[in-house]
Amino acid sequence: MSKTKSRYKVVIYDCDGVILDSIESNYVFYNRIMGFLGRPEIERDNGEARRVLHTYSFHDVMEYFFQGDSQREEALSFAKTIRYRDLMPYMRMEEGFVNALDQLKGHTSLAICTNRATSMDMIIEDFGLTGYFEYVMTASQVTHPKPHPEPLLKVLDYFNAAPEEALFIGDGEVDMQSAKSAGVPFISYKSNLPALACIQHHGEIVRHVFSAP
Repeated sequence: MSKTKSRYKVVIYDCDGVILDSIESNYVFYNRIMGFLGRPEIERDNGEARRVLHTYSFHDVMEYFFQGDSQREEALSFAKTIRYRDLMPYMRMEEGFVNALDQLKGHTSLAICTNRATSMDMIIEDFGLTGYFEYVMTASQVTHPKPHPEPLLKVLDYFNAAPEEALFIGDGEVDMQSAKSAGVPFISYKSNLPALACIQHHGEIVRHVFSAP
C-alpha cells in the first residue's frame, strides 16, 4: 500500500475512548468525589451515567451530577484536589495507536480535540506521545466544548484547513455531533454511530486515510 499521499490535510483524534481506554479512571475520579460527600458510588450498570462520564467535559459532568445541589461547590473544590497521576494506573492506551501514528506522521498533520481540560500535556508525556501532535485542543481553550463545533472549528483554523480536508475520529455522540456541525468527516471508533466508517482498530484509520476517494 502506497502512503505517498493522504486524503486529508489533518487527522484529528478524540482522547478518551479513542487514544485511551479511560472509563475506569473516570469512575475512580467521580466516585472519590461521591465518597467524599458520603454518597453512594455511581452504578456501573447505569448506561446514561456511563455515557456522561465517558464523553462530557469535566464541568458538564459536574453539572449533570450536581446542578442545583447544595454540595455542588464542595464537590468542585474536592475534585480539584484529586491528582491526575493517581488515576494513571486505571488508564491504558488503545492497541495499535502508536503504530498508526508512526504510519501517518509525515504524510498528514495530527491533532487532538478532547473534552479533557487540563491533563493532556501529562497524558502526552506519560504515554510517550511527545512529538506526534502539532495541535492539541482541550475544553479549557474554548467557550463551548463538544458537542458544540467550536473546538473542531478552531483546529481547522489552526491548520488553515477546509472541513472536508480534515478527518475526526471519535467514539461518542458528542464527537459525532461536533463533527457534523463543523462539517468534518467523522469516523466512529468502537461504536456504531452514524459515520463515514465504523472501525474497531487503529490500523483501519491508516487504510482509510491513504485509500482512494
